[in-house]
Amino acid sequence: MARASCRRGRSWLALWALQAACAPNDDQHPEPSSSASQSTSTANTTGGVSSTSTANTTGAANTTSDTESSSGVDTMGAAEAAGGSGAFAGSGGVPGTSGSGATAGEAMLGELTLYYLDVTEDRVMALATDGGPPELVVEGAGDGPDGIAVDAAAGHLYWTNMGVPADDDGFILRSDLDGSDVRTIVDPGDTYTPKQLKLDLGAGKLYWGDREGMQVMRSNLDGSELEVLVTIAEGPAARQDRSNHAVGVAVDAAGGYFYWIQKGAPNGGEGSIRRAQLVTPDGEDDRTRTDIEVLYAGLPEPIDLDLDVAAGMMYWTDRGDATINRAPIEVPEGAGPDTREDREVLVDGVEVAIGVWLDLPAGHVYYTGTNVVARVDLDGRNDTVLVQGAGILTGITGARRP
Repeated sequence: MARASCRRGRSWLALWALQAACAPNDDQHPEPSSSASQSTSTANTTGGVSSTSTANTTGAANTTSDTESSSGVDTMGAAEAAGGSGAFAGSGGVPGTSGSGATAGEAMLGELTLYYLDVTEDRVMALATDGGPPELVVEGAGDGPDGIAVDAAAGHLYWTNMGVPADDDGFILRSDLDGSDVRTIVDPGDTYTPKQLKLDLGAGKLYWGDREGMQVMRSNLDGSELEVLVTIAEGPAARQDRSNHAVGVAVDAAGGYFYWIQKGAPNGGEGSIRRAQLVTPDGEDDRTRTDIEVLYAGLPEPIDLDLDVAAGMMYWTDRGDATINRAPIEVPEGAGPDTREDREVLVDGVEVAIGVWLDLPAGHVYYTGTNVVARVDLDGRNDTVLVQGAGILTGITGARRP
């Protein structure tokens, strides 16, 4: 595994990372416990960066996003970068609390730090939502950073890099919370164009969608024991059909399912949300498994996904119609995946809607788009902009400060 040299910062982020590093090393992490938009957006911070608390990592030279350039599949332009998001409660993420304007009850949950990816500058950013500007965590964070997840207890960040789609050279990196000790855990070429990333800390696993690879994959937290869970299609001709492209992922470890999005053509009404069992049925494999369920079909162009398992709801971004959405996980009685009409738009007008992460204890959805990090209540109220003018943003996740 390649390893890059990094320097430790001196900011609040570095102090938090030091706390995590000095905590008892617990390799067996406890499993975390598991509306239309009508409010106005209020900007709280700008896209300015306060301090560079971290250092460079290595990666391929040519940055690509979900623009799917001529070297890949699409030619959508820089304004259509897509991405993925990190972990969620119940599958390895550490749920956070509110940002500015938090209630007293939310404050009791602890201070929330958001981590998100800026594909324009290939960097990892952090935002302490109790105030202050974004802070640089990793500069030169690879080649097309897209999906991000955090293991706060172990003091680690994980993120995917799409690489150059035509070159089949995607990879996954890990760092400490302050951005130091950046290392490659899934080597270039072991995954094609990895997208949204989720953790299942109870099982010690990473999950991600592989867009041009047309697969859903997982590995151990150190990148070992790489597995293909689903192969949607194979070959160059199938790769041209974007309805085969796996992007967003989510995990319901207790329920025994993983979920993924197949995005389809840009705003083409081909997108779908699917799930299968974490354990492949006996006698079947990633190509032949028969337990795949289509939960929602005919969506404009869904990208990233997160779950509220207790409430039976799934949340996703849709780049095609610039929305943040939710719907019941289960298909309503009497309807089918392509005929159900229970999709609820929480926020619209989100240019290049990409990342989504649920802060379930505080009742919030955090999301990214072009030039924006924002928060909305789970029911679509109180849409609030946290960062503006920040470039093309992809994945987002969060963790509470210990």
